[in-house]
Amino acid sequence: MKYSILLPVTPARPEQAVLFANLVQWTAAERLWQGQSLVLDSHHLATWLAGIGVRVPMGFGVSLMPLRSPYQAAFEARSVALATGHPVVAGFGPGPVSFQQAVLGRPYARPLQASREYATVVRRLVSGADAAVEGQYFSVAARLLKRPAPPVEVGLGVLRPKMAALAGEVADRAITWLLPAAHLAGTVIPAVRGADRTLGTPARTTAIVPVAVARQGRDATALAEATCGNHMKAAHYQDALRKAGIPVSERGDAQDAALVVDAGAFLYGTEDQIHERLAEFAAAGVDEVVLNTTGVAQLHGPKAAAQDLLQLLGGVRGGSATEAGPVL
Repeated sequence: MKYSILLPVTPARPEQAVLFANLVQWTAAERLWQGQSLVLDSHHLATWLAGIGVRVPMGFGVSLMPLRSPYQAAFEARSVALATGHPVVAGFGPGPVSFQQAVLGRPYARPLQASREYATVVRRLVSGADAAVEGQYFSVAARLLKRPAPPVEVGLGVLRPKMAALAGEVADRAITWLLPAAHLAGTVIPAVRGADRTLGTPARTTAIVPVAVARQGRDATALAEATCGNHMKAAHYQDALRKAGIPVSERGDAQDAALVVDAGAFLYGTEDQIHERLAEFAAAGVDEVVLNTTGVAQLHGPKAAAQDLLQLLGGVRGGSATEAGPVL
């Protein structure tokens, strides 16, 4: 199982991402992942980093479909691959119903169908094929101009079994968030692997996992609420957590955050304890874990978040933090 980093801050200036991109170069991290930013566009940030010479593999998990056409999504993902010189994982999802309504004027009546069409178009385009798709939501007859470029994998954000099965059928990656290893092993990954797939290679699973190293003055529940609180207020996340056996309320408050910690969806403890829990994700069949220290960055600052990542990724490569890179 490979390890990667989620950018734990929402930059207003691109310089704020340099430290975390450099961690990918200093440690065993596979790539730098970004969620959907509504401040500084994630693709623009990736190309800015490449422009100053910080070229690392990038992952986008997940970009919200209502913000761009599938052609633009494919164009931007390949642009990042060209600028960085590294493979890209481009993950997509429909987003909350309220977001769809706000941006599109009405939500997708069939979000699974919309996701199927979107992923199919993007995947054909980034593979260099013609995207001749006549769909209910997306109709495209186009191709990207041919240029040699590192590969772009297409992923779908996965919370529940039906989307997991769809990712297993039409995408290169299933990208999960805030789901414990046991639920991935028992429900989500079997749905991905059991899909009726016609693509040449099996879909892989990336799990974005919120973590924090236990230190004096830190509170696990507060860190979990800072990391996941906004998501836990969304109905589709609440439903997914309940399906995973975590009886969250509709409030998304500190009590719900404590439940998420107790269930192992948020990992808090010593370096060794966190690695023991991360090993459960490997045993579940996860191919890549993305370490999410957003809560640490919010409550204790970006430097503290980077120190946690450096310590954990030093452990991954079998050395101390100082062997993995400079002490922050």
